Amino acid sequence: MTQTPDTKPTPIAEQPDGTLKRRVAEALGLLLLVTCVGLGTYTLAFRSELDQAAARGKADLTLSTDRLRSGLGRYRELAVILAEHPTVLSLVFQQTELDSDLGALRVLQDKGADLLQSMADKTGSQSLMLVSRTGRVLAASQEHVMPIGARIAFDRAMDGALGVAHFVDTGGDRRFVYAAPVFEPGGAAQGAVIVSVDVELIEWGWPADPFAVYFTDTADVIFVSNRTELILAGGSAGDFPVVRKRVVGGHDVWNMSAGPYIPSSALHIKQPLPIIDMTGELLYDLSPVRSIARLQAGLAAAIAFAFGAFLVLATERRRTLSEANMRLEARVAKRTAALEIANRDLMREVAEREEAEARLRRAQADLVQAGKLTALGEMSAGISHELNQPLMAIRSFSENAQLFLDRGNADKAGDNLGRIAELSRRMGRIIKNLRAFARQENEAISDVDLSAVVDAALEMTMGKISGAGVSVEWTPQPKTYVRGGDVRLQQVVMNLVSNAVDAMHGHDPKTLCIVLENSDPVVLRIRDSGAGIADPDKMFEPFYTTKEVGAAQGMGLGLSISYGLIQSFGGSIRGSNPAGGGAEFVIELPRAEAQAKHPEEAAE
Repeated sequence: MTQTPDTKPTPIAEQPDGTLKRRVAEALGLLLLVTCVGLGTYTLAFRSELDQAAARGKADLTLSTDRLRSGLGRYRELAVILAEHPTVLSLVFQQTELDSDLGALRVLQDKGADLLQSMADKTGSQSLMLVSRTGRVLAASQEHVMPIGARIAFDRAMDGALGVAHFVDTGGDRRFVYAAPVFEPGGAAQGAVIVSVDVELIEWGWPADPFAVYFTDTADVIFVSNRTELILAGGSAGDFPVVRKRVVGGHDVWNMSAGPYIPSSALHIKQPLPIIDMTGELLYDLSPVRSIARLQAGLAAAIAFAFGAFLVLATERRRTLSEANMRLEARVAKRTAALEIANRDLMREVAEREEAEARLRRAQADLVQAGKLTALGEMSAGISHELNQPLMAIRSFSENAQLFLDRGNADKAGDNLGRIAELSRRMGRIIKNLRAFARQENEAISDVDLSAVVDAALEMTMGKISGAGVSVEWTPQPKTYVRGGDVRLQQVVMNLVSNAVDAMHGHDPKTLCIVLENSDPVVLRIRDSGAGIADPDKMFEPFYTTKEVGAAQGMGLGLSISYGLIQSFGGSIRGSNPAGGGAEFVIELPRAEAQAKHPEEAAE
């Protein structure tokens, strides 16, 4: 469209002074707005990121303090344990009596020195020594003179408490010392076992932390650190490399000057450690925090600039429109028509997308239905396996009941019929579980006596066991409750027992050993004396079987289904070939709370 002369913009040099001043003022106001928004956003973002950095730093510091405590804790326990060792007690209590017998005293001291040297070699201690109440070194692994720095710990041990001290020895090594008192029976401390630890060995085993962590004593001297340039800095030992300290949002922010491995700007976090009389401190690098804050401030400033520029341009446009309303009516009408066309196009696109979404939902529903049908197909493949053993038992009981009736033994026949009714109920629960699985539902898990489950499973399979000539080693453990389902656990046990009997075909002797361990978790072990598992890595895969084609229960689904059932109870099942031959399956199930509430039942 050709622009008419009266619509051409006026050059800046030809604009009135009022218009030029107004535009300069608007530009300065926009610049001030962007600056304020950027600074405000940076402050808020920095404080927010600083809070998150403080939380992460506290977690890292907690891990570091736990690492130091655990590293020193084993030497603390070593000192306490050695203080009660018979050799140490004999040397402390008999050294006065043996002063006249130097030979016997020397033998006892050599025995104590050998003990201390052995323990020092095994634990990595720098030195171990046994000191009498008078300060006399009775035995030592290396040093035979008590270090001056260990005197504080020794004096505290003589007061009857565990002594702790740290110092720098004459060789420049940093040491941590524990002194455990050796008590006379019913009396006061007569000596102390002093364990000396090289702090550098503890630091050497630490992983590389991204942040500087150090531990200061009561004199603010850094005694332990993962940064060598900070060791023994601070307090009277030397100036700590802090240029400036300030508090931002309740957090200590330090500016440092300590080399390339110490952040120039760091968040300072500390945690007291009264057990070892130190304070753990961490320097969290704030460079990432400042980068995120600058990024958010830049983004906010850009949004503010865009919004402010839009306001300025909108204002200028409205002013221009008010001055040239008549000239722009045609353009507005044309643009309105274009917008209407675009709106119609947009509405048509929205309708097309809604239709596509409806088709997608229908396709998803079809896929869900197909998945359900697939699941039902997979479950139907295992129905014959799940119901085979109860059906065989019903058949056996019914045949026995008929024989008892023929013999006039109505009591035995009624007993068998009662068992058939119970098996029918159990089959109903099995089918209910299969239907629930097809609907992705589970029967409620409850407290089940696993010993009773094993008894019931053995009763169900006793005919097969006896027919195969298998001897069973099983000692019931009544009131051993686990979390699970009664019927499903019986199926698992029956499947494992049946497989074990089949596996022992052609092997002598035939022994089935079942052991129930009333622990937490409860452990059930089923072991046979057969040929073992041919391929342990595949035994829980569906349709994997080593039985002959056409054999009963040879579809390869039993162990796969058992694995799924045990997993659904929150337990585990595994199989192996033990050294003595045969195969062993181990089932671990969560211990039921019923045993905790009724301990007297578990003890019966």
